[in-house]
Amino acid sequence: MKPEQESFWDAERIAVVSDKTKPAMEWTVGELSRKGKKVYVVDMSAEPAEGALADPSLLPDDIDCAVIGVTKTEPANIVRALEKRGVREFWIHWMTETPEIQKLCSESGIHCITGKCPMMYLASGLNMHTMHRFVWKLVGKY
Repeated sequence: MKPEQESFWDAERIAVVSDKTKPAMEWTVGELSRKGKKVYVVDMSAEPAEGALADPSLLPDDIDCAVIGVTKTEPANIVRALEKRGVREFWIHWMTETPEIQKLCSESGIHCITGKCPMMYLASGLNMHTMHRFVWKLVGKY
């Protein structure tokens, strides 16, 4: 059986919410697109990228899951907004967890992956993310 971090990527319609403070979020979008997933990008930065949505409330209702990597906004607020739209699966990018998101994830019944970089489980080829995955597998932290 594969770990939940790998099963997460079985989803077909994935929202990626960023504020451009975590470079791995852009890499996540690229890797998901290469894998043929329908990716909805929400760019909450001061200057959203062309084609990106500026607010999670603009996402369609058929999102399977969301990856959130923000440092300028409380991630729990984004999870609450997406939960109202029916999203129940979330990946909170490592080092962006806050006490509020930890509490929300543990008390709400929604599923949140925290403490892990999504690219370590998503990346393919030879790069820093797949090397990180290799090392974590060697030391038993994968």
